[in-house]
Amino acid sequence: ASCSWKYFVILVSKLFSLRRCVVVMCVFFFIVLLAYGCYCDFLQTETEESCSDAGVCKSEFSKDVGCGCSASLNRERSADVDGNDQSWKEFSARYTRPPETQSENQDDAESRAQGQTQERTNQMVLIPGGVFTMGTDEPAIPQDGEGPARIVHVDQFYMDVFEVSNAEFEIFVNATGYITEAEKFGDSFVFQGMLSEKVKSTITQAVAAAPWWLPVKETSWRHPEGPDSNIADRMDHPVLHVSWNDAMTYCTWAGKRLPTEAEWEYACRGRLENRLFPWGNKLYPKGQHYVNIWQGEFPTVNTGEDGYIGTAPVTAFPPNAYGLYNMIGNAWEWTSDWWVVRHTSDEVYSPKGPPSGVDKVKKGGSYMCHKSHCYRYRCVARSQNTPDSSASNLGFRCAASVLPDYLR
Repeated sequence: ASCSWKYFVILVSKLFSLRRCVVVMCVFFFIVLLAYGCYCDFLQTETEESCSDAGVCKSEFSKDVGCGCSASLNRERSADVDGNDQSWKEFSARYTRPPETQSENQDDAESRAQGQTQERTNQMVLIPGGVFTMGTDEPAIPQDGEGPARIVHVDQFYMDVFEVSNAEFEIFVNATGYITEAEKFGDSFVFQGMLSEKVKSTITQAVAAAPWWLPVKETSWRHPEGPDSNIADRMDHPVLHVSWNDAMTYCTWAGKRLPTEAEWEYACRGRLENRLFPWGNKLYPKGQHYVNIWQGEFPTVNTGEDGYIGTAPVTAFPPNAYGLYNMIGNAWEWTSDWWVVRHTSDEVYSPKGPPSGVDKVKKGGSYMCHKSHCYRYRCVARSQNTPDSSASNLGFRCAASVLPDYLR
């Protein structure tokens, strides 16, 4: 009997030991899973909440079109504009500029703006020469030619602190009588969410691949959302609807030039290597907005959490380490380079791109960029348009090898 009791005690003790082991193991795995979840959340924040290793999400409107503001809007590819398929009107009705945000009467706006002195924003800053890694070996949008990563040497140059504003462009037009290509063509592309119902009712065509883009008559830098809009209260916003040819003409008049793509990316990075944005990897450092892009569901709902539905003043948001404002977001910016998607991985010095091409490179993204459609608000990101193309999210800033005398 005593032997049986002894075995019973041993068996019970082993069972209790096994139970403790099971409990300890469960607690251990729970802690591991909890830690892993926290780590994933941390990584998601650090890498701009990417939906894949490259940081690209897909949605019902993606279809490799992005926001549709690249080749889809080229004037030379106007065949992409579909006047027969009217299904875009049903889509367009989902997003229209609310009446309370429609532009005021132009005479009232201009009279309200009279007497206001616009502060100049044509200053430039010296960007010291150096060496940096251009491109990436982990492209978010491989078809854009974001890679490979390559060592690039850049000579010192000067860069506009701000995007060229409506006020600065107006000074140029008043001095020269220049007429932009959008004004000569008689139309330009506008995001339909910025149009009034009156203007939209007159449109019979849309870009087939991106129905939120509409060709609007009488649209130009003075009337960025069609004939019933104006810039009287947006003189400090980036000038829009300027083609590459327009931008080149302005820069020449100002004693400047367009930056090369290498110069632009070097300046955008602000001395940082292997970072997504001009300030680092976090899109919202300490919960603050550093860029004007699309928040909400593209292309139907822009919550404007950054303070703007369309463009922002060229002086908005914190500058990067070089003192440059709005290098990403707000408005796309032309560069001098011809577009090509294949790059050498060799070390290069002051590259200027291929000698010829069809499209020109633009950088920086715009207020329409959203990670689900146009994850191009990164320093390494790029897109293209023909030199005569223009749109309601396309502007520029200038560079110079030598600082113009009038800015000394």
